Amino acid sequence: MTPRPESSGPFPEQPAEQRRAEPPPPARERTAAKKAVAKKAVAKKSAAKKSAAAAKTVAEKRTVAEKRTAAEEKTVAGRGTAAKAAAAPGKAAARRTTARKAPAEKAVVKKAVVKKAADRSPARKTAAKETAVPETTARGTVAVPPGPPEMEIAVSPAVDVTDRERLLDGTHHAPHSVLGAHPVPGGVVFRVFKPYALAVTVVSGGLTVALHDDGDGFFSGLLPLREVPAYRLLVTYEGTVQETEDAYRFLPTLGELDLHLIGEGRHEELWTVLGAHPMSHQGVAGTRFSVWAPNARGVRVAGSFNFWDATGFPMRSLGSTGVWELFVPGIGEGELYKFEITRPDGSKTLRADPLARRTEVPPATSSIVTSSRYEWGDAEWLERRARVPAHRAPFSVYEVHLPSWRPGLTYRQLAEQLPAYVKDLGFTHVELMPVAEHPFGGSWGYQVTGFYAPTARLGTPDDFRYLVDALHRAGIGVLMDWVPAHFPRDEWALAEFDGRPLYEHEDPLRAAHPDWGTLEFDFGRREVRNFLVANALYWCEEFHIDGLRVDAVASMLYLDYSREPGQWTPNEHGGRENLDAVAFLQEMNATVYRRVPGVVTVAEESTAWDGVTRATHHKGPSGFGGLGFGLKWNMGWMHDSLQYMSHEPVHRRYHHGEMTFSMVYAYSENYVLPISHDEVVHGKRSLVSKMPGDWWRQRADLRAYLGFMWAHPGKQLLFMGQEFAQGAEWSEAHGPDWWLLDPHYGAEADHRGVRDLVRDLNTVYAHTPALWQRDTEPDGFRWVTGDAAEDNVLAFLRYDGDGSPLLAVCHFSPVVRPDYRIGVPDDVPAWHEVLNTDAGRYGGGGHTHPDPVKPEPQGRHGFPASIRLTLPPLATVWLRPA
Repeated sequence: MTPRPESSGPFPEQPAEQRRAEPPPPARERTAAKKAVAKKAVAKKSAAKKSAAAAKTVAEKRTVAEKRTAAEEKTVAGRGTAAKAAAAPGKAAARRTTARKAPAEKAVVKKAVVKKAADRSPARKTAAKETAVPETTARGTVAVPPGPPEMEIAVSPAVDVTDRERLLDGTHHAPHSVLGAHPVPGGVVFRVFKPYALAVTVVSGGLTVALHDDGDGFFSGLLPLREVPAYRLLVTYEGTVQETEDAYRFLPTLGELDLHLIGEGRHEELWTVLGAHPMSHQGVAGTRFSVWAPNARGVRVAGSFNFWDATGFPMRSLGSTGVWELFVPGIGEGELYKFEITRPDGSKTLRADPLARRTEVPPATSSIVTSSRYEWGDAEWLERRARVPAHRAPFSVYEVHLPSWRPGLTYRQLAEQLPAYVKDLGFTHVELMPVAEHPFGGSWGYQVTGFYAPTARLGTPDDFRYLVDALHRAGIGVLMDWVPAHFPRDEWALAEFDGRPLYEHEDPLRAAHPDWGTLEFDFGRREVRNFLVANALYWCEEFHIDGLRVDAVASMLYLDYSREPGQWTPNEHGGRENLDAVAFLQEMNATVYRRVPGVVTVAEESTAWDGVTRATHHKGPSGFGGLGFGLKWNMGWMHDSLQYMSHEPVHRRYHHGEMTFSMVYAYSENYVLPISHDEVVHGKRSLVSKMPGDWWRQRADLRAYLGFMWAHPGKQLLFMGQEFAQGAEWSEAHGPDWWLLDPHYGAEADHRGVRDLVRDLNTVYAHTPALWQRDTEPDGFRWVTGDAAEDNVLAFLRYDGDGSPLLAVCHFSPVVRPDYRIGVPDDVPAWHEVLNTDAGRYGGGGHTHPDPVKPEPQGRHGFPASIRLTLPPLATVWLRPA
């Protein structure tokens, strides 16, 4: 191989003519002349020696060739004697190489020959500075420039046996250190791994080199270049030739800071570094794939772009973080992919991306490369929501299961109907049951496999953004159910993701959720906490979600949740509290509130855990800091009040405390009063069907109950279908019974009347600060009468920040009570009825108070004055100062 001068190559620093025109220094000229005379004197003697040596070398080569041929014939004849071959040292590696087509030829690595001073003459160097000439080698015919000076080195470009085996087996941690282009003594070695390719050619400027086929999809070649050039690959397959970038010539796409934060479990924008991201890297368009799999022996990418054969796409391990990364040039949005993971035991598993931001439509399970181009139009909404905390603002929520609200509609079609419907009814927010991807629709979204992807059943992620934006532009906030407590065991998802417990706890007793057959997250592992905290931020920041309702908080907080003695282990203090889960929830809430102005988090927590909505840095009597939520579902109020309403009115006197007990603890947390999907399924009956009696009494009870609910301290949540008194339980298969509102249906007016009441409840509520401004302050509430059990009557006052009151009177008996005296303050000259659930337009009996009601100086219920009302049967009445 012709050596090349220092500055030659495909991209020389200066023209060759200029370099040859430069005269050598005088001293070096004299040295050259002396060396030339000396060489002439020994020319004949050297020639004779060389001739003899050449003859000897030819004879030796023949002998070696004959011996090699005999040895190969012996090896072929002896392949049947595997046991003897296995016993010989070094034969195992030879058998593996033979089984997979070995390189046709391996060049011998020669040691560098250091020239003597006498050989470094200008005459020799000038002779070396010749233009490139064609050279025929075992690697093919190629036009190559002169090689580097003073070196006569041949390096084997082929991948060695060990790396070859690991790449083929999918267990290589550093494929970029082997594949691609690398400077070596004697030039630059090119190694390419393209299974099923017939030929691979390197193209760099005017340089074209056909690499040698080493077998099993490996191709290699050694070029006498001083540095790695910019190059592309021509890959020949049967019937086609593809020109592409070499994925193994690129530097890592993740920086040291990203890897440090991932390792520390503190990367708050984890979705920007893990997963699949279309991007431009080193001036080339492609997609970066990265995944956390610390227990994997190797990770490769499979997808539609490589016909789901991951063999030629091994990823590199980025240090001790457990992150694997590969930039694949030339692919972009819309490509399907998964990660092929080699487990510690050598078996392989094909997994969806835990941070996939888009997925296939279930039951298909592939992840999809995506990026967002959505332009938001809700800046005014985002600015407005940050002005007042949620617990001091109007907050009435319409809970929706998107796939069944109007079955068959997409996100964009829902955006044309849902905002208008919710706005017409006066709700301030919608709460979406889980929209993250889930394989089984019957789970309603509560068994999540794609924590970073909106379900593809209804459209793309940008389609979901469009829906949220439409709701915001209609003045409606968007909450979504978030499920960090557990995940399903699907073998293509998170369970034992890299062959060992990773996202779940390593202790099977801690990992298995006893109620749902799922796996609980390991909240004590910092990378898992990071995955979940970043996920909460992701929905709020990327999709402008206004709040997260966190599902199943109680199952996270207690080690013995639904477990019998012997099925759980106490914490380090001997208690039943899950300290890891407590720390996770505190971190999640603190991070979300710090980064997203105006957001609210809501806990579905069914026990009396102390401090659910207390600040994380304020310790309570239990010694724990608060969990840091903004609001908490009041499950006790829900169960008690529904239990009361299910009794016949004649028996309600004995259960009066079920309606008043909530005020004992009403200010211990910031509460939401939820009538959710859980209360209208699985044999629990719809809300109206829970009420006793005939159809008229059921509707009257429902209207009275809703009036009580909207007046009670706390925010309100009502599940879809209950706003128009649907009689059947909810089913995710067909959704609400909208036909009940068809004007051609005989009982349509009954259902429309209840919906009209809900609209008026929300309207009056929104314009009456006394009903929401001091929800969390005891001074904002005062009982008028809470002990009129014999009459089934409740009466109380609500106050706004200025002390202006609203009087609510609830009557849960089916009889009319005329001239019923209610105590009131004496500083209000007259009271005006603003809502009466017995109004005829709602389907009631019409026992209303159209004229202002004036107080009388007759004290009652501890007040200096009182008013006389006709209490309608099974009704709630609201009055404000006239």
